[in-house]
Amino acid sequence: MSAHVPVNNVIPFSLVDGPGARCSIFLQGCNIHCVYCHNPETQRLCVACGECVRACPAHALAIDAGAVTWDADACCACDTCIGTCRHRSSPRIRHLSAEELFAEVRGYMPFIRGITTSGGECMLYPEFLRELFALCKGVGLGRLIDSNGTVDFARHEELLSLADGVMLDVKAWDDDWFVRLTGTDGVTVRKNLAQLSVAGKLAEVRVIVTEGRNDPEDAVRGIAATVGSRVGSTRLRLMRFRRFGVRGEMANSPSPTDERMASIEREARDLGFGEVVVS
Repeated sequence: MSAHVPVNNVIPFSLVDGPGARCSIFLQGCNIHCVYCHNPETQRLCVACGECVRACPAHALAIDAGAVTWDADACCACDTCIGTCRHRSSPRIRHLSAEELFAEVRGYMPFIRGITTSGGECMLYPEFLRELFALCKGVGLGRLIDSNGTVDFARHEELLSLADGVMLDVKAWDDDWFVRLTGTDGVTVRKNLAQLSVAGKLAEVRVIVTEGRNDPEDAVRGIAATVGSRVGSTRLRLMRFRRFGVRGEMANSPSPTDERMASIEREARDLGFGEVVVS
């Protein structure tokens, strides 16, 4: 049985996290720290500093035995705690086993086609995912992984065999850009891109387009060169940077223009991508 892992949020019905209606599961904690992160409160685990407890207007938070506890019934979902936290965390976490989470997910059947696990970075909890995916496969639910790609999938063959596919983020292509954007390089991401494509497990490749903070044109060309003859069966999503939820140095950064998004889309189609989605 897997250990209990920190679950940040469960969205019962989503139409933007893979094909069809899906249950989206966000696990807490990430191994990189993107300067444009749209969910910065998912990056780290709570350090129980107590600032959110003092700020909570609904008195839904408390400190017990050195840890912050959350009363979901008292919570008014005002997000004051998230806005207060200086550690890019959230006190609104549930620690669940795979069996407990599956019981919740199963309650959404038959209205969903499958589940998508995200984060944070869900691949920090591979054994949990393996158990959850096995349970979901047993009742016919689809299983997708939304990942930043910095965990080597070659080390988790059993999990990958249970997954329908991986929605892989390519934050940047050049390592200088990648380091500036995330704090680490993209070596493992590029390795995963190639291996997932060969294995037929690349459900979608995602590139966020920013103004002056990454190299999306190079990323699109690099992805096409890496997947090679499989480019025609590769789904590419070009995501326009939006500053909603972003904190820190990119909180006021502009979104790319429609003209730039259209230019990258044209190049991607010229490179032969089977499906290009702009969002």
